Amino acid sequence: MEDFEKLLTIAKRKSTFDQNNPWYKGPETYLSGISKEVEEVKQEIPKRRKPYLEDELGDILWDYLNSVLALEKEAGISMDSVLKRACIKYEERIHAIETGGSWSDVKAAQKKRLKSEHAANSTTEQDHRDSHPTFA
Repeated sequence: MEDFEKLLTIAKRKSTFDQNNPWYKGPETYLSGISKEVEEVKQEIPKRRKPYLEDELGDILWDYLNSVLALEKEAGISMDSVLKRACIKYEERIHAIETGGSWSDVKAAQKKRLKSEHAANSTTEQDHRDSHPTFA
């Protein structure tokens, strides 16, 4: 995981640079790049050229990390929260299938939990806005 941390550090440097870069268009800059890179990965798989495939997979990872960093600024999410949610989500799903449970049942329960969390957060955010009005 040392290399992952190193790549994340490089992406953070790039994120700082992007703040004053005229071609940067927010998260969409990198989200659209992910789609392109996925197509390149698909093209590389049948060619069986391992270095090229690894390179293209690295490009997906790069665009993903930069997307999350851009969304930290624009949507208020955090890399740590994304990783924590992913660990919980997939640990629950894998545990279910390992113990004879159903992936789809766990997924349905997780969707319900997300909906409840969103509703609770939306109410809290609205209460905060109501108690802290902005003046024009």
